[in-house]
Amino acid sequence: MQSRIIVFAVGLFVLLAQTGCGSQNGDDASADGDRPAASVAQPPGSTTEPDAPQPATTTTDNGEPQIGGTIVRFSSSTTAVDVTIGEDNPAVRDFLSMLPLTITVEEFAGREKISYLPRELRHHRSPGSDPENGDLIYFVPWGNLGFYYNTDGIGYSDDTIHLGTYDAPFDQLEQ
Repeated sequence: MQSRIIVFAVGLFVLLAQTGCGSQNGDDASADGDRPAASVAQPPGSTTEPDAPQPATTTTDNGEPQIGGTIVRFSSSTTAVDVTIGEDNPAVRDFLSMLPLTITVEEFAGREKISYLPRELRHHRSPGSDPENGDLIYFVPWGNLGFYYNTDGIGYSDDTIHLGTYDAPFDQLEQ
C-alpha cells in the first residue's frame, strides 16, 4: 500500500533556513548554488497541530544550531509519525535542508517502509550504521529513506546512514 505523506521539520528548521548549514571545510550540504534556499512555508493543506513538538533552541560551542534532537514530523491525512534526529552529519543536514517536501511511502520486503527523495542526499563523511527497529535511515545505493520495523538479520553497513529514530507501532506506519 502506498500513501503520500508530507514531511516538515519542527524545531531547528527555521533556524537552519536563516543561518544555513555551513561547515568550515566546504563539503556541506548548502555549498551548491543551484538549489533554491529552504523555505519556511508549510505545504498546502498542512496544519500545525497544537501538540506539535516545540522548537529546540540549543547551539553548539561554536554557535551553530544543534541538529541532534530536532523533530521531523511525517504526516498523512490519517496519522503522524515524529522522528527525532539522532546525530549531526552531512546526510542529516542535507535531508533537513530539503524540508518541507512530499514523499510517497511504500512497503519493502516485510522489513521497512521506504520512500525516494527528489534527489540523492549529500552524504560524504556520514557514518554507516547497524540499524535497529524504529530507525529512519538513508540507504546510499538506492537513494531512499527507510523506516525500519524488522531488522532481524540486518547488520552494519557503510551504505546505511542513520538519520533518526521514531516510536510508532507497525499499524501506524501502515496509515
